[in-house]
Amino acid sequence: MKDLSRVVHPPEPNMEGFKSLSVPTYRASTIVFDDAQAYANRKYRGPDGYTYGLHGTPTTKALEEQLTALEGGTRTVIVPSGQAGITIVFLTVLLPGDHVLIPDTAYPPVRGFCENYLKPRGIYYTVYDPMIGAGVADLMQGNTKLVWMESPGSTTMEFQDIPAIIAAAHAKGALVGADNTWATPLLFKPLMHGADFVMEALTKYVGGHSDILLGSISVRDVELHRALKATTRMIGIGVSPDDCALALRGMQTMGVRLTHMGKVSTEFAERLVGLSSVERVLHPSLTSCPGHEYFKRDFVGASGVFSVVLKPAANAAVDAALDTLKTFSIGASWGGTRSLIVPMDIRPDRVAVPWKEEGLILRISVGLEDPADLWADLEVLFAHLNAAVDASDSAAA
Repeated sequence: MKDLSRVVHPPEPNMEGFKSLSVPTYRASTIVFDDAQAYANRKYRGPDGYTYGLHGTPTTKALEEQLTALEGGTRTVIVPSGQAGITIVFLTVLLPGDHVLIPDTAYPPVRGFCENYLKPRGIYYTVYDPMIGAGVADLMQGNTKLVWMESPGSTTMEFQDIPAIIAAAHAKGALVGADNTWATPLLFKPLMHGADFVMEALTKYVGGHSDILLGSISVRDVELHRALKATTRMIGIGVSPDDCALALRGMQTMGVRLTHMGKVSTEFAERLVGLSSVERVLHPSLTSCPGHEYFKRDFVGASGVFSVVLKPAANAAVDAALDTLKTFSIGASWGGTRSLIVPMDIRPDRVAVPWKEEGLILRISVGLEDPADLWADLEVLFAHLNAAVDASDSAAA
């Protein structure tokens, strides 16, 4: 072999005696075949085989198999984001003339996808009260093919009666999917309760370090997996094996991170109850949280995300109060090592059940900083908010 050939044909290393605890990162676009016949028969390898790098490498497959085992499913598809996971389920199940039900708690871009993409193409949707339970059957039409759930809503924290919704949907011939990102499969397994699809935004707790964008869709039915893979192939969806390697690494510490974050979030939620600027604390450990009984029945524990509904008089002081933060950061998303707070006004987004509180919501994601530092931040923040409400009350007296 000439030198110009040697520089593009690396030798096969001797792997005897080498065994690593980490999954190798296999990068590939082209997949080569042993012979011409193998190439000619590549379409028969099926969705589990290797044909082209866009459709997966051993790194991708390792992440898929690990998530499948955690979810209690049979197959998993890795996609570029949580939103991609949801839209690919919808595009796989729904055809023109079909109808889908989504909860009022759904991730806002889901509603945007239904309104701005599906509806113009003749696919219809209805937004339902997330607390409707078995009553979802009354909203189902003859063309309803999918019922989507998000439990809890990642801002308003309503926990749905998932088994009742699944039973009602299946009784009328519809499939059911669930966004399980808040809980991860460590705290709740929708497939084990009868869901057909479960989506995880791996960007959050699985990745765990705020540096990747990935999503997953897990199923129990192999035929649903084939249909999902057909959709991703047709629209050219693929993921980076480097991102999958980061997700595999992040997943190894997810258990201890979730345990710690859930413990701290619970402690903070209980301490925030009763402050003069606080209307409600939305955390599943509190009996006042919507669907608390379903959380206690179905979930193993809490994660690190919860919300605080402020009294309206605190709204004007929120920006100045947030500017005092030293350990918390202000930003969307959650599930990473850094603690986050973000103010939200969800009233414009609610259509099935109007949101009555006029106070802003502070969504809090607990990270891995020392809880004492985090609580010191919250004390200063809520001191500002309390002062604003107390001053308003005094002026009104």
